[in-house]
Amino acid sequence: MSLHVIILAAGQGSRMKSALPKVIHTLAGKPMLQHVLDTAKTLGADGIHVVVGHGADQVKDLVTDDVNWCYQAEQLGTGHAVAQAIDEIPKNAKVLILYGDVPLTAASTLQALIDGVTEEQLSLLTVYLENPTGYGRIIRDESEDIIAIVEEKDTNKYERLVNEVNTGILALNSDLLHRYLPTLGNSNSQSEYYLTDLIEIAVTNGCRVEAHQPQNEQEVQGVNNRLQLCELECWYQSKVSEELMLAGVTLFDPNRIDVRGSLVCGQDVVIDLNCIFEGNVQLGEGVSIGPNCLIKNSSIAAHSTIFANSIIEDSTLDENTIVGPFARFRPGTKLLAGAKVGNFVETKNTTVGLGSKVNHLSYVGDAILGENVNIGAGTITCNYDGVNKYKTEIGDGVFVGSNTSLVAPVKIGENATIGAGSTINREIEADQLAIARSKQRNIDGWIKPVKK
Repeated sequence: MSLHVIILAAGQGSRMKSALPKVIHTLAGKPMLQHVLDTAKTLGADGIHVVVGHGADQVKDLVTDDVNWCYQAEQLGTGHAVAQAIDEIPKNAKVLILYGDVPLTAASTLQALIDGVTEEQLSLLTVYLENPTGYGRIIRDESEDIIAIVEEKDTNKYERLVNEVNTGILALNSDLLHRYLPTLGNSNSQSEYYLTDLIEIAVTNGCRVEAHQPQNEQEVQGVNNRLQLCELECWYQSKVSEELMLAGVTLFDPNRIDVRGSLVCGQDVVIDLNCIFEGNVQLGEGVSIGPNCLIKNSSIAAHSTIFANSIIEDSTLDENTIVGPFARFRPGTKLLAGAKVGNFVETKNTTVGLGSKVNHLSYVGDAILGENVNIGAGTITCNYDGVNKYKTEIGDGVFVGSNTSLVAPVKIGENATIGAGSTINREIEADQLAIARSKQRNIDGWIKPVKK
């Protein structure tokens, strides 16, 4: 039986106080809707149908997945939203209904829900809350079978005491959805078509409702305002920190690390305070990350050290490399084993060879450095003419003196030496010494200007 997922993402989210649609606000660096889509894909869905309304174009622009977009022009309730996708759902399929502002439901929780669906049985995700205020209540009969869901605004004083509540997430056979969805009414305090009414209709017609619960209530926590988004972010980050520490990572403070993507660590990795990891990051065995570092879509091999306040983006570092403090690696940087790039150095689209050093105050862009190269302080590669980028090639064993400008395109041969303060715009052959600076003049009797 095929699986189709309907994700409701049409609401404006007025309590977010934002020009952005609610579902594209980010959690752990990713839009909430994208979290839901990623989970749906892990379930092997044959079709994913996203119902959009407010800010539909903004939502679509942020999603690259192959989904079927359904438009809800007026927000007339969850039942009305599902109705916008019903024509896309084939007969005799399992249907899972999710919400774009409930981002952290575990795939295992949803799979259990899906597995409970039969031709005459619905699966409903419920949760027990100490404070159920704001949620629809699960109503059971004397046999503890679910017979209805009552929205809080429509509850009586007894129903309001129930602490088992509806999460809105359910799974059912598409034949039941096709059969009962058109029968929903809007005779309630909001004059909306509630999907929750489907439960009572199905039970009345002989169907059974099987309840499932998540492992954590945060799995089903929706986001209505920025405070709730922050609470969910903190919970998510705490779970990531816990998993990292249990896997052998030392975190100086688990409350001061943000993982906005995937972080894979080898044994004995040490991460200091206030570090941010974005995209896909791999840290090898024994890697040490100093405080206040940002690492994005990069791989750092074993026993490398990143000192404080360094930024590494779309880069690859081999084993035993040393970076920082205050270094910035822009995309395309590659450090080979034993290379060192020190404080206040910026690199871009550059390979630094085995054992080579760029220790301080330099910019090296669009360059290839061989083995055991030494780049003196204040050196820059002049790689851009305002339109085009050019390559600088530096051979093995080259020594570049401080405050040197290398005007690309230019090649420096093996074991060449460049005197400090030089501007190099022509090729230097192997083993040559190059000095390119104006002749010094010392003038006797010079009278300094004096302020009047």
